[in-house]
Amino acid sequence: MTTLLGALLGLGIALGVLMISVGARSSRPKPMRKASKLRRIIERSATPRLTPVGLLAMCFAVGIVACLIALAVTAVPAVALLAFIIASYLPISVLKRRGNRRSRVLRSGWPDTVDTLASAVKSGMALPEAVSDLAVRGPLLLRPAFDEFRREYRSTGSFDRAISALQQRMTDPVADRVMASLRIARDVGGSDLGRVLATLSDFVRQDARTRGEVEARQSWTVNAARVAVAAPWITLLLLCTRAEAVAAYSTPTGGLIIGACAVMSVVAYRVMIAIGRLPDDPRLVLSSAA
Repeated sequence: MTTLLGALLGLGIALGVLMISVGARSSRPKPMRKASKLRRIIERSATPRLTPVGLLAMCFAVGIVACLIALAVTAVPAVALLAFIIASYLPISVLKRRGNRRSRVLRSGWPDTVDTLASAVKSGMALPEAVSDLAVRGPLLLRPAFDEFRREYRSTGSFDRAISALQQRMTDPVADRVMASLRIARDVGGSDLGRVLATLSDFVRQDARTRGEVEARQSWTVNAARVAVAAPWITLLLLCTRAEAVAAYSTPTGGLIIGACAVMSVVAYRVMIAIGRLPDDPRLVLSSAA
């Protein structure tokens, strides 16, 4: 009887400790989950209707088509498998290139945008109205986003909430810094507002100029890496038009050679890209005011 009471008492204490720990854990605010890599690629390319699942399905479909074409042309299973792997990455590569192109366009347009803001503020216009006016006077690529800001600000009357929504819609590191500076400028106000915007304009213009020069030099490394990787595989495709080469590469040894060459090509390409790659600008997180 004593043993049974001790066991029940121990079980009750254990359940109590478990309930307290679960309650304390559930009361803690859950940290925001970071967006997946595919989601960040989609957001950066400004393709809101595309989902990560849809992107993966697109990659699989493109890979299957390339695999069938390679198998029909070369009749080598190893080449067809390699074509499937390479073609499956093409949609992601296209989205990355689109995102990079969009970032360059946005980066080149932000200095003039901030200059327009500074001119509007110096003429006596309030900062929210000056930002809303960019829907008409701003760069063409940025006008739809600022038009959404104007609607958000008119419906809520909250500058912080409208700025946070604008940042989320932009999905651009430079836009993050501009939004943070605009929020600071809004809080500072007064005679320092024009000074803050002028400093922001100079910073954004210098950053865009420096990054553009580095990217121009980086393009030589990237193009050399692509040519060096593509050349042997183009030669392989030409060899596979001959029956002797098809018979040789269709064997397990031939497939093993193709696989080893593919691994070495990928490693060499990644190393060359890593050497000339620029670090991605970090994103800033602005908490929207209630």
